Amino acid sequence: MPVPFHESPSPSRLSSRSSSPSSPSPDSVVAALRAAGCVFAEDEAALLLAAARTAEELTALVDRRVSGLPLELVLGWAEFHGLRIAVAPGVFVPRRRTEFLVAEALAHAPDAAVVVDLCCGSGAVGAALAAALDRPEVHAVDVDPAAVRCARGNLADAGGRVYAGDLFDALPDALRGRVDILAANVPYVPTGEVALLPAEARDHEPLVALDGGTDGLDVLRRVAAEASRWLAPGGCLLVETSERQAPAAVDAFDRGGLTTRLAVCEELYAHVVIGVRD
Repeated sequence: MPVPFHESPSPSRLSSRSSSPSSPSPDSVVAALRAAGCVFAEDEAALLLAAARTAEELTALVDRRVSGLPLELVLGWAEFHGLRIAVAPGVFVPRRRTEFLVAEALAHAPDAAVVVDLCCGSGAVGAALAAALDRPEVHAVDVDPAAVRCARGNLADAGGRVYAGDLFDALPDALRGRVDILAANVPYVPTGEVALLPAEARDHEPLVALDGGTDGLDVLRRVAAEASRWLAPGGCLLVETSERQAPAAVDAFDRGGLTTRLAVCEELYAHVVIGVRD
């Protein structure tokens, strides 16, 4: 599972850098963020300045960011596929590289009528597909109650239905054989490597959204084994994985009876396994 693109290893307080206690300047905000290790300090400063309604609120936002809280949680939203996706503490933050999975899904099934977003987290993938397709029927599932609450908010405008439960067990049986796009942004960090993730992921995102088992593919294998029972003829399963895990992930799709290919985006360093039910 990809990790956040912002990292703040060295906390630094804005109050020690502000030109005026009552009115932090844009330069002081950038300086505080840069000192905290934020790689995209200027971009982050612009977002925080736009979000703050008062000088006091700006100071509070910057202090939260430089203390290590992910930018998306400071703002309360993440940009994904042209949308602002609401995020909440304890919910997996959607990664920009997962936009490649959405693009591949739309390329394969531009007229999809039924979409399922497994391991949905905030519901970002389901929301992006709903926005791009012509009023599809959208269903989403997550095992984490916090994620379910967040996804329900993000999918409300699309009329999406969000279920709490373990993968396919949570879906209504009436969906069997009807799903055109089955997107599953499963956890795929090997258990032994979770501790090596940036602090923003380790400290602020649920373990269930990160830990994919011994080799990182436990959940992927479960999804691939059962997907064909839910896909419509010609429907596709899409799962993001890493370059190292891709061969084993493709094998799991093949074993699940799907016609499989691997799609790669070098720019986003994204690897998506795509399986189609014949």
